[in-house]
Amino acid sequence: MKTKVVVVGLGLIGGSLSLALRRNPECHVIGFDVDANTVRTARRLDVIDEMAYSLARSVREADIVIFATPVNTTKELLQEANKWTMKPDAYIVDTGSTKKEIVDLANELELPFIGGHPMAGSHKSGVEAARAHLFENAYFVLCPSTKSSKEQLAAFKQLLAPTKAKVVEVTAEEHDEMTATVSHFPHLVASSLVHQLAAKSKNPLTKRLAAGGFRDTTRIASANPVMWRDITLQNRDQLLDQLDSWLEEMQRVRELVAKGDATAIEKYYVVAKQERDVLPIHTQGALYSTFDLYIDVPDYPGVISEVTGLLATHKISILNIRIIETRDDLFGILVISMQSDEDRERAMDCIHQETSYETYIA
Repeated sequence: MKTKVVVVGLGLIGGSLSLALRRNPECHVIGFDVDANTVRTARRLDVIDEMAYSLARSVREADIVIFATPVNTTKELLQEANKWTMKPDAYIVDTGSTKKEIVDLANELELPFIGGHPMAGSHKSGVEAARAHLFENAYFVLCPSTKSSKEQLAAFKQLLAPTKAKVVEVTAEEHDEMTATVSHFPHLVASSLVHQLAAKSKNPLTKRLAAGGFRDTTRIASANPVMWRDITLQNRDQLLDQLDSWLEEMQRVRELVAKGDATAIEKYYVVAKQERDVLPIHTQGALYSTFDLYIDVPDYPGVISEVTGLLATHKISILNIRIIETRDDLFGILVISMQSDEDRERAMDCIHQETSYETYIA
């Protein structure tokens, strides 16, 4: 008998998860979304096996219900789920970026629930952007509630096998602490840097210079403000701890600069470089990032079309392309963004074999 999975919310994550799960022929995916047009589009694109016209009716026969919805919507759905009639062994999973408040609510409602967080994304959104390979090599964090069984957790891990994600299990508290450090707090910092640029950029040239390294550093500040509002509010305790630590660190940095001790300042940068350089570059982390390849190219007409034409010949897809005019003391760097590390490795190989251009990964 096929495993029936109801996916609620058919955006990028819900749609991609549906496609990945359907790699298993024993999995039957029923899709639901508050936007009926989205459900029809998902069926037309063959993202789901079946459309759900009534959520309450569809969950009656479901083995698993997955909420691929914003964190606040997930909390509302959990309240609604408390009134549903479900199969005795059925359970609920979510895909949100915060876990403690949601898992606590599931425990309070005594629902069989597994908190989930697939740490993958895309520069695109909506069901049209759904891709079965979105979660490959990405971390998929699971935070079981007190009412979920070991059998349910094992079954869901097995169900995730076709996603080719790296499934890890932690507590909701551990999850929120880790994501606050490497995802939620960096988003606040990036946003604050953009605010500072707006406040300090009296010279029009300042924003033009920000097109290089500053733009790369603050890329995540362009994410959905409503989604990040909800994440910030749900993980505010962890974020307050991070902010307190950050203020202490900035005070220490200010003292370093004020004293003007060249040796101490250099050591500060050396330690930061050492820590940064040992971070993994071949896997996706808590923050969505494309796989960027930096190419030193000569300044002559047609060089960009030469490189992109070369990649097209080798059937390597490009997500984005840009020229960095100012990146520290470097000029004329072509940056090409790709969907996977495999594509980036292939791009490096063909460029090295067929051109004399230098490439590197930042």
